[in-house]
Amino acid sequence: MSDRAALIAAFLRRAGWGDAERRILAGDASFRHYDRLRRGSESAVLMDAPPPQEDVRPFLAVAAILHRLGLSAPRILARDEAAGLLLLEDLGDATYTRLLGEGADEAALYALAVDVLIYLHRRFDPAAATLPPYDEGRLLFEASLLVDWFLPEVTGAPVPEAIREEYLAAWRRVLPAAAMPTPTLVLRDYHVDNLLRLDGRPGVAACGLLDFQDAVIGPASYDLVSLLEDARRDVSPALAEAMIARYLAAFPGTDRAAFLASYAVLGAQRNCKIVGIFTRLWRRDGKSGYLKHIPRVWRLIAEDIRHPALAPVAHWLDRQIPPALRREPSRQDAA
Repeated sequence: MSDRAALIAAFLRRAGWGDAERRILAGDASFRHYDRLRRGSESAVLMDAPPPQEDVRPFLAVAAILHRLGLSAPRILARDEAAGLLLLEDLGDATYTRLLGEGADEAALYALAVDVLIYLHRRFDPAAATLPPYDEGRLLFEASLLVDWFLPEVTGAPVPEAIREEYLAAWRRVLPAAAMPTPTLVLRDYHVDNLLRLDGRPGVAACGLLDFQDAVIGPASYDLVSLLEDARRDVSPALAEAMIARYLAAFPGTDRAAFLASYAVLGAQRNCKIVGIFTRLWRRDGKSGYLKHIPRVWRLIAEDIRHPALAPVAHWLDRQIPPALRREPSRQDAA
């Protein structure tokens, strides 16, 4: 038994789950892994987030915020923060991804997810949370993943520093349009893989929330664009427009034009980041399964950069990553 396995076994014994049946539930794009535990009619989920690569404290902090607001994040059943181990409430298997694959009512599921954001943004007090801001430095670092990982793969050459700096300069010109008057809690990975339908719970509590440990304080538009510009599945323009309208109708004082500019800028920023991350997962971590989504993400970027607020970024992309290069990298590129 490895040292990590022994640590996990001791944690589960202390939590009273040492004799539970344990099966792999999921892994993700990070170093975290999840196992489902069964003990008679009871079940729970083990989060294995090994330090130093992972830190469970942000997850615990955000879960506490969501619980106080009455939202359905998993309850914490046991914890060992130093070891990076959490025992969580099992919210089940009814993820949006699974339900949509089974033919569930797409509009109803997305409406519930939008209603969660409306509820959250009405009630969250950013002054009461000690979470990092989604500031220019963080946004620029994320956007830089496109030029640091994707561009060298499809061109077969290192990116000159002057070209990289031109890219970041374009983003510096654009990012002010992303700001919103009142910052809020941004969950960051708000999409169908991380949402569940919890039958029997009322109102917005019927939507289970997962994978929120990277939450920050930032613009209200971010999680909406995360939901509707999904890297892993197509969302029709009609549905996206209906859900944006649903959100804006709940905040009649919002400047619609400013909100849509923020939505487009953060959509482009997020999608450029995702192209870089998916390339990095393949090149650095050997996880090639994400590459197939890159053409879809480029289609989303193409839509985002049509907004006038993104003209500097659109111009840079047209010159440095023309449409012929906006594709899935391949091993031939890296040869």
